[in-house]
Amino acid sequence: MNAFQITDTEFKDFQSFIFDQAGISMGDSKKQLVLNRLSKRLRFYGLKKFRDYFDLVHKKEHIEEKQLLIDLLTTNETYFFREPKHFDFLEQEILSSFRGGRFRCWSAACSNGAEPYTLSMVLDAKLGSGRWEILATDISSRIVSVATDATYPLSEAEKIPRDYLIKYCLKGVRSQQGVMMIDKSLLSHITFRRMNLNAQIPDVGKFDLIMLRNIMIYFDLETKIKLIENLIKRLHPGGYLIVGHSESLNGVTNKLNLISPSIYRLES
Repeated sequence: MNAFQITDTEFKDFQSFIFDQAGISMGDSKKQLVLNRLSKRLRFYGLKKFRDYFDLVHKKEHIEEKQLLIDLLTTNETYFFREPKHFDFLEQEILSSFRGGRFRCWSAACSNGAEPYTLSMVLDAKLGSGRWEILATDISSRIVSVATDATYPLSEAEKIPRDYLIKYCLKGVRSQQGVMMIDKSLLSHITFRRMNLNAQIPDVGKFDLIMLRNIMIYFDLETKIKLIENLIKRLHPGGYLIVGHSESLNGVTNKLNLISPSIYRLES
């Protein structure tokens, strides 16, 4: 049983905080999640109230703790080849007709790296080394560091197709027993960086494919409209935007054509 209690007023402070920082609308059902994730920070600082911790993270000398709070309140659940129909479409439809020089892909909410590494396996197998590159971004600096490390529990290999597993994944031995490492040949084509999609997006060039999956469910309509408008500007004509299967751009934009459920394309 958690020894701490969070009041409705304190919870609303954290709701407002994560909306202002990341555009995430955290519903009332997330109160227990906030309680569980932040209790350890109260213990670390010897605090008794969540209000005291909220005040602490807003002090200039605790700027790193403010970033940690953002990390703790953003959801990072993902796994290799999640929603596999997207990768089937990428391989069979998008890449089969690609005639450009280098295919550029943006994993815009890359979480622990499972999505960009999945993309890298499909791209490398279909296009070959040197004909593709991936930008992988996330609001959490901690999770970007995890992704860059490219090391995962061996159990994460369960959903990776066997051909890809043999070609692109290494099983750890001795001190690395029980872990799986992504082959370094893929890492050289992936750039990881921290980025807040709801702040001003830097000049990252244009892409043939942008993956923005399972993140818009946390945004309100106004935030979605602004974000999608910014992402469209970074698509090549004929480029694709893929969202999660439970997400839709209906009422968000009319500038993209629906090709298949959750898969959109900018007219050439």
